[in-house]
Amino acid sequence: MGEVIRFVSKPELERARLIREARAIYDSIFPPTDAVSEHPDARLSQGTQSCRKGLLRAVPVR
Repeated sequence: MGEVIRFVSKPELERARLIREARAIYDSIFPPTDAVSEHPDARLSQGTQSCRKGLLRAVPVR
């Protein structure tokens, strides 16, 4: 007893989902500082894999 149930609208749920997805993409492009200690070649190969997945296609090319 005494619990509060909060209504969460669909737009708010969608916003939260988009934020989680954007953070995951950002972390795949710019790894957290823990990954700095990794070998540079390992990070480079991870970056090329994310390009193949199409994560970087949304960036405008000038």
